[in-house]
Amino acid sequence: MEPETPQPPPVALGTGAVARRLGVSPTTLRSWERRYAIGPARRDEGRHRRWTPGDIARLELMCRLTAQGAPPSEAARVARDAAPDTPSAAPPAAAHPGGPRALPLGDVRPECRGLARAAVRLDAPAVEDQLAAALAELGAVTAWEEVIAPTLHAVGRKWASAGERYVEVEHLLSWYVSAALHRIRPAPEPRTAPPVLLACAPGEQHSLPMEALAAALGERALPVRMFGAALPAEALSEAVRRTGPRAVVLWAQSRTTADTSLARAVAGIEWGPRGARGHSALLLAGPGWGGAATAPPARAERLFGLRSGLAVIESVVAPRAPGTVAGRAEPAAYGS
Repeated sequence: MEPETPQPPPVALGTGAVARRLGVSPTTLRSWERRYAIGPARRDEGRHRRWTPGDIARLELMCRLTAQGAPPSEAARVARDAAPDTPSAAPPAAAHPGGPRALPLGDVRPECRGLARAAVRLDAPAVEDQLAAALAELGAVTAWEEVIAPTLHAVGRKWASAGERYVEVEHLLSWYVSAALHRIRPAPEPRTAPPVLLACAPGEQHSLPMEALAAALGERALPVRMFGAALPAEALSEAVRRTGPRAVVLWAQSRTTADTSLARAVAGIEWGPRGARGHSALLLAGPGWGGAATAPPARAERLFGLRSGLAVIESVVAPRAPGTVAGRAEPAAYGS
């Protein structure tokens, strides 16, 4: 009879890895350990916390209970009393994983689930930590498309299905997403290169997608001028004339703010000295521009998604071959 192969010891994780997995901040884990005695079973040399699968199971149970509204002290008591390595010690699974307050995420990255859990708990420090880690590790484009945007959409779906509930979750998450995007330091831009001008249509208050685009352009050292939400039409026209941008990206979230007459006016603006006039490529972004009623003018292009939109912008602002007209930026074709 062959001897049994010894099983390797369970892998123990550090506090930072556990925090990212659960969607809480490391400070929150240390606070729970200090206040409610729900800490790791072991420490390495130097007093570094190492969390075993049993420790993590207790924390997951505590997170589920607090997300359902239980006071942290009571949630910690239940989690401590649960058998350390027995999944059945947890309460019966809810209709939605994580409890009735959990966001409907589907098949997403673990970072997305962590951010969603933190947002539902209104745990601002954890939201900040999750966003900072995702942006640092993944970059603005992947973090936006695979972590931030799915979480924002899930909050919107939950809000739509729950009346006025969860508005506070959306507001908190949007605020900290905006702050995290603004903290991204852009790479040094060429001082003589024409910028890309980003603005929301008049009356349009949804600016987060444009803030993500500004961060992504900054990472690529592409000059950008961000004018934010609800820029008046006259101010937009003046900004185009003053900056002479290679491209103008105009965002509209809804059809009520997607003004085709404004788009035609911006597409027709010429700037520069007499004899060397130029015009900007007009790129229309956002779901508001969909449909025949808001069809783009002849000298405009639609953008679809952050990554594919960046590819279009980069093709527009790329150095031009000798013999082309300075300042002219014909909209690029794209298939996304």
